[in-house]
Amino acid sequence: MLDHHWKPSGIQMRGDSTLGEEPGGMQAPYVIKIDHDYQLFYGDWNRICLAQSDDGKSFKRVLKNGSPALFGDLEETNTRDAMVIKTNDFWICYYVAHPNNDGAIYARTSKDLRDWSESKIVSYGGHVGTGKLWQAECPFVVRMGNDYFLFRTEMYGQNNKTNIYRSSDPLNFGIDDDQYFIGSLPVAAPEIFEYKEQWYMACLLPTLDGIRIGKLNWVLE
Repeated sequence: MLDHHWKPSGIQMRGDSTLGEEPGGMQAPYVIKIDHDYQLFYGDWNRICLAQSDDGKSFKRVLKNGSPALFGDLEETNTRDAMVIKTNDFWICYYVAHPNNDGAIYARTSKDLRDWSESKIVSYGGHVGTGKLWQAECPFVVRMGNDYFLFRTEMYGQNNKTNIYRSSDPLNFGIDDDQYFIGSLPVAAPEIFEYKEQWYMACLLPTLDGIRIGKLNWVLE
């Protein structure tokens, strides 16, 4: 059911095979406003790609050598779920890949949002185990003071669960250990944002057929 303030506007973009995108593979758009433009990062099921808009509604792919792809790695299969944050020195793009059905959270850095570093695994394994297809999903990172909080989905549906990690290093939230793990929430695919000095969390409904949004308060120790 749609809230009365929202109006469906139809499909805005589809995977374009002429640009090397997987047909039907366009997935998990993440939009961030930088200066006067909106940057839309999305997965085409194998690569992380970029589109841009001046109004936040109509987007046009940003092509480099005829391709919208920012990066992709044949060994990092099923590359998707991109989100981007700015640190003092560079941008970081967090994303998921599942080589051999073994999910991990990856990151790459950039000075200009166009040229990206080699990949680095920043979160993997721990108490949720390894070798599971869905144990590392939908990364979302929030900076609070000098620390970074990674929200990493473990499970969707009625038993939805997201694990939270806290680290002073945005490129290390624990590899095969839980030293940065601080707790879990019964949500899936959360996205956290601030509006008019109030924090909110948007996440999937347990029925997987919509989005719910609620207020979020931070209690830091």
